[in-house]
Amino acid sequence: MILKASQRGGGMALATHLLKPENEHVEIHEIRGFIADDVKGAMKEAQAVAKGTHCRQHLFSVSLNPPESESVSVAKFESAIERIEQANNLSGQPRIVIFHEKEGRRHAHCVWSRIDAQTMTARPLPFFKLKLREISRGLYLEHGWRMPRGLMDSRDHDPRNFSLAEWQQAKRMGRDPKQLKAVMQECWAASDNLPAFEKALAQRGLYLAKGDRRAHVAVTYDGEVVSVPKTLGIRTKEVAAKLGKADDLRSVADTKIHIAATVVPRLERLIEVADAAKAREMQPLQERRQAMTQRHADERQAMDMGQRSRFTAESRIRADRFRKGAAGVWDRLTGKHAAIRAENEREAFNAFQRDRAQRDALIVDQLKERRMLQREIVAVRQRHQSRVQDLHRDISQFRGGLEAGRGHSRGTNGSRGAKRNGPSLGM
Repeated sequence: MILKASQRGGGMALATHLLKPENEHVEIHEIRGFIADDVKGAMKEAQAVAKGTHCRQHLFSVSLNPPESESVSVAKFESAIERIEQANNLSGQPRIVIFHEKEGRRHAHCVWSRIDAQTMTARPLPFFKLKLREISRGLYLEHGWRMPRGLMDSRDHDPRNFSLAEWQQAKRMGRDPKQLKAVMQECWAASDNLPAFEKALAQRGLYLAKGDRRAHVAVTYDGEVVSVPKTLGIRTKEVAAKLGKADDLRSVADTKIHIAATVVPRLERLIEVADAAKAREMQPLQERRQAMTQRHADERQAMDMGQRSRFTAESRIRADRFRKGAAGVWDRLTGKHAAIRAENEREAFNAFQRDRAQRDALIVDQLKERRMLQREIVAVRQRHQSRVQDLHRDISQFRGGLEAGRGHSRGTNGSRGAKRNGPSLGM
C-alpha cells in the first residue's frame, strides 16, 4: 500500500479532516494512550502536552492507501501500522487510527503524538520517508500486489500523481485530477513545437500563457492557472527547450481577458446544457449511492449489535465454568482453575478472530457492490468531460477558421489594392 506521511501541528484541523462527513463511512478504530475517548479530545490532549515543549510539529500523520481493486483486512492494516511505528521509534506513543471509505475504496489514517511524556521531548523521525518507502515495497511484495512503477524506481514515477494543492485545484475546475495531468501529457507528447502544443491545449479548454516568473502556464476557461512544468512533472528548462521562452505569450491577465471575450460567451451556454445533462444522469446514481451508504451502515450496526450480544452470552458461559466456594478453592489447588482459564482465553481469542473475519467479509461484499455503482458514476463523469472537451475543440476550430478567413480576406483585399495603386504609382 502507498504510505504518505508528514510531521505537523494543527491537531484540531486534522481532527476535522479525519471526521469530515464527505466520506461515506468513517470508523474510529482505535484511540490509544489518551484519556479522551474521542478524536477531538485526543487531539486537544496531544496539543496540551506539546505546549510543555518547543515542538511545533508534535504529530506524525500517515495515510495507508491499498491498491484500488484490493480488499484489505483490518489485520493487514494493523500489521502495517505496527511496522511504521517500530521503524520510526514510536512504539507505545499515543495514537489514533481511523478508517475512511469513499467511492468504493477503503484506506486508513494513523496519527501519533511525537511527544514522549516521560522526557517531554519530541521523538525524532529521521529519514521517515525512506523508511516508509521500504515498508511500502515490502507490503506490495508480501501480499502479491502489483507494485507501482514509481515505487520500484523513484525516477520512473507516474506523472499523473498529484499533490493536495493540485487535487484541490483540479476539483475547483470540476476536473478529475488524474485526467487533467493525463490530458496535459497527451498534448505534450503529441506536439513538436509551441503552436502545436498551444492548439492541442486550446482544444481541451486550456490556454497557454506566460506566468509571473516567465514560465509557461495554462489558463482554464474559468480562470484557474496551472503550471505546465509542474503538471507535466518535468523541469522548466525542458519545457523551454521545446517551446522556447514564454516571453512572447500573453500574460495570465491578458489571457483571461482573451478567454472572456472570445471563448466564455459561447462556452458558458453550451457547458450549462452539458452540466444539466450530467445532473440528470447523476441524480438517480446519487440517490442509489446515498441509499446504499445508509443500508451498508445499518448492516454494519446490526452486525456489531449481534456480535456484542453474542460476546456477552459467550463470556457468561465461560465465567460459569469456574466453580465457587470450597470447590473453587480445590480447583485452584489442583490446577483445574488455571486450565479452565487458559481454555477460556483461547476461546475468547478465537471468538474475537471469528467476529473480525465476519465483519471483514461484510465490508468486502459492500465494497464490491459500491465499486460496481462507482463504475457507473465514473462513466457519467467521463461522458460529461468528453462532451466539454468536444465543446472546447469545436470552439477552438471555429475560432481558428474565423481567424484564417479574416487573414485570407485581408490578403485578398491587399493584393487588389496593390493592383489599383500600381498604375498611379507608375504615372
